[in-house]
Amino acid sequence: MMEQTQQKIIDAAIQVFNEDLSAPLEKVAEKAAVTRRTLHRYFKDRVQLLASCERDMQERCRTAMLAALASSANPKIQLEHMLYAGIDCGAKYSFFHKQHMREGHQHSTTNEDCAQFDSIDQQFSNLVNKIKSEGDLNTQITTAWVKMLFASVIAATVNGQEYGEVARNDLKSFAWFSFSNGIGLKL
Repeated sequence: MMEQTQQKIIDAAIQVFNEDLSAPLEKVAEKAAVTRRTLHRYFKDRVQLLASCERDMQERCRTAMLAALASSANPKIQLEHMLYAGIDCGAKYSFFHKQHMREGHQHSTTNEDCAQFDSIDQQFSNLVNKIKSEGDLNTQITTAWVKMLFASVIAATVNGQEYGEVARNDLKSFAWFSFSNGIGLKL
């Protein structure tokens, strides 16, 4: 029960902070349907809660991305599955990516979280470069641009899920269509 409550608080914090990093802890407690006092039983302050959020997001997203990479030998299918993994991670992926790319982030290769982020990022870059070398992606489109578009399509899909503007059954196919066409991927 204690672990469920702690996870509920972390999940709520990720959703709240993804929308507004400066949101008060009261808003996190409200989203988690717990009292502020209960929140502080698990997390002494905002810094500790954010650190727990980052660890949770990093682990879940890393696991999902590695599974996507292992899902096929075909690089285009791997790329598609990575997009779906990012979507399935939802707000966790969006928030983790924002946190890692934000100004002021103290990126360090000796930090385990940063090293794991770098590892997945490098595997993604290698995948994109392999697709380019096979002639299935325009070489004028940079890998950096593909990464930015990837994160943006995931964020748009997460927003679509959250706000219900698009039928849930269509979201992933719209996301893949938009992303693959946006980078000029030959299917």
